[in-house]
Amino acid sequence: MSKISAFRPGLKTVLKTTTVAGIAAVMLATGIPATVTQSFAEAVSVQGPQVASFADVVSAVSPAVVSVRVQSDIKPANDESNFSFNFGGRGFDELPDDHPLKRFFRDFGGQDELRGDRGPGRQFGDRGDRRDRKPHLRPTSQGSGFFISEDGYIVTNNHVVSDGSAFTVVMNDGTELDAKLVGKDSRTDLAVLKVEEKDKRKFTYVDFADDSQIRVGDWVVAVGNPFGLGGTVTAGIISARGRDIGSGPYDDYLQVDAAVNRGNSGGPTFNLSGQVVGINTAIFSPSGGNVGIAFAIPASVAKGVVADLMKDGKVDRGWLGVQIQPVNRDIADSLGLADAAGALVVEPQADSPGAKAGIKKGDVITALDGEPIKDPRDLARRVAQIAPGKKVDLSVWRDGKSQTIPVEIGTLAGEQIQAATGTDEAEPEAPASEQALADLGITVTPGDDGLTVSAVDPDSDAGDRGLKEGDRITSVNNQTVKSADDVVKVLNGARKDGRSKALFQIETKDGSRFLALPIDQG
Repeated sequence: MSKISAFRPGLKTVLKTTTVAGIAAVMLATGIPATVTQSFAEAVSVQGPQVASFADVVSAVSPAVVSVRVQSDIKPANDESNFSFNFGGRGFDELPDDHPLKRFFRDFGGQDELRGDRGPGRQFGDRGDRRDRKPHLRPTSQGSGFFISEDGYIVTNNHVVSDGSAFTVVMNDGTELDAKLVGKDSRTDLAVLKVEEKDKRKFTYVDFADDSQIRVGDWVVAVGNPFGLGGTVTAGIISARGRDIGSGPYDDYLQVDAAVNRGNSGGPTFNLSGQVVGINTAIFSPSGGNVGIAFAIPASVAKGVVADLMKDGKVDRGWLGVQIQPVNRDIADSLGLADAAGALVVEPQADSPGAKAGIKKGDVITALDGEPIKDPRDLARRVAQIAPGKKVDLSVWRDGKSQTIPVEIGTLAGEQIQAATGTDEAEPEAPASEQALADLGITVTPGDDGLTVSAVDPDSDAGDRGLKEGDRITSVNNQTVKSADDVVKVLNGARKDGRSKALFQIETKDGSRFLALPIDQG
């Protein structure tokens, strides 16, 4: 029973321990009104800041995003063609009947399981007869894609569909539709499928954004089919632009930190207006899963390629036909260029548009139709986007001054790449005599096709910049050299012009490149 402290009439009652019922009884006995209100604490509720939701974007674009299943012609393995096991010189069939391994596989599925030729969906004990089976379609890969037109054209990655012979797209409502391959482009890793619909239905589709307006730090939403789970949405920001991941001559990826995993390939990354800013194509991951670094093909690259593939299943690219390399600070100084930018011509290809227009080795292409060229990748991408047959003006730095050279762009065919990194060269002839250029840290031997480097001081600037024994020096500051005296003559002229570096053209078995070496110590 609850206890109430003693009190005297007229004095304040002191309550030590109570119950609601006990307090009411005391109040009635003393003439105090018996109205009692029970009080409870309220649940926590915080009025937080209003954060933008992605729900509206996701709701609008999800019907346009699909999963892509790819099948290939695969001949089922027969009993003679799968894993081969050997136990002390004996095959499985030669093991004694009471051997532990033979008993195990007899009890839990048999020899087929040991061979490893169990097909998809087969369980232990499901032996079946595999002999004399005909080739059939088997799922080999899966990825993502999205409708780019209401009549059923779908964009995805080339590496998703490249080995496929049959394609199925699965819409976000579970509808499965057959599709055919319209065209693919390995250089940009893009492909286009077309849904084979008899009733000519109209599909929800999305459009490409103007990715030049995308800034690092902008929100993006990735939608795709990771690990075959179906429509999955993740969000993040643009982490970087212009990433070169070494996948091809036109690398210009957006880096995003939205969670992208296996199966997201070919899926779109949207801005908050529901437009495609990039197509997810690769991730950087030591583990194979998302670590917050994913790469997407920019809309500006994809838009033209997709249009060409939809038109006739192939991509017509412009071709200049020059081997080029970057212009670093040393090379810029050696040529008298104010900025370390542009593309240095190592060698024009024979009969190429560049060669026919008069482009020479040692030229630096600094602008195309008045727009500055940042580097070789920038030149390669922009030339590739030009329609073959179109005439353009190239700004070229040659002999210490700029000039304009008109060029008619050709057609890139086969494996031609205007930003080639090297060509096969013959091995240098055996040296006939040796002369030293000690101030440069190299020893050279003259030959009919230049000077062969016979020794390099590893502590010299030449050694630090990668010059190696066996390399050939064919020109210095774009002047052909065939002897050490020729080199010294060119270097003296460069010093008189106030230059601190000279540009050496180096030929190796892997190709040609330029190297700027300091000359102010001699």
